Amino acid sequence: MKKYFIDSNLIVYANDCRDPEKQDKALELISELMTSERGVVSTQVLQEFANAALLKLKQRHDVVIRQLSLLESFEVIQITPTMIKRAIEIRAAYAISFWDATIISAAENAGCDVIYSEDLNAGQYYSGIRLENPFC
Repeated sequence: MKKYFIDSNLIVYANDCRDPEKQDKALELISELMTSERGVVSTQVLQEFANAALLKLKQRHDVVIRQLSLLESFEVIQITPTMIKRAIEIRAAYAISFWDATIISAAENAGCDVIYSEDLNAGQYYSGIRLENPFC
């Protein structure tokens, strides 16, 4: 069964009514992955979402906590020191940011086939994982 890693930008768009088209696509994808139980997030993704929801989207803390509780239904990968070291290798191999490399490291650790994100290069493979931008 294929597994799909969800980057924080999709979760932010799902909660942002300022761009209804992206919000609809993000909500549809997240809902599909929740239903199929094939979605994966990391603790980094949850932290990035919480920060953006509180600061950018100005959501109340209780709303953000409820959203995080829903996101726990995905497989959640906890970032480990080994994964951080792997992220440094990925960063060097692809000349990308450390934070993007940590996403790839987490997806690799979870055995994901696809990373959904609007960051990086859509269609490119990173450590054998295809990056897809659901908004293209």
